[in-house]
Amino acid sequence: MSKSKPKTPSSLKESKVSLRVRPAQKAVIARAAQLRGTSLSQFMLEHAYEAAQEVLAEQVDIVMPPAEWEAFCKALDAPPRSIPALKKLLTHASVFDGQGKATAR
Repeated sequence: MSKSKPKTPSSLKESKVSLRVRPAQKAVIARAAQLRGTSLSQFMLEHAYEAAQEVLAEQVDIVMPPAEWEAFCKALDAPPRSIPALKKLLTHASVFDGQGKATAR
């Protein structure tokens, strides 16, 4: 019976990714990594991983129980409710309108 060697943190990294970047791009990324107090590789990995998670999250289906789905659909189908403060905001002139008056749509 053979003993397996315990995994060290470096042995857990099984694959390598290489990139070709322009010198100016590398300089900017390296400077950012330096400001964060991390290595270039770790900085790139962390930020690429975060960006990938955001892209994947945009593609995930939203799952909810049937009762919540019904309530959600009902809210979408309901006529808009009147909000006096919002109506006032959209019909009165603001500092961005100058001397003119805003119009409601």
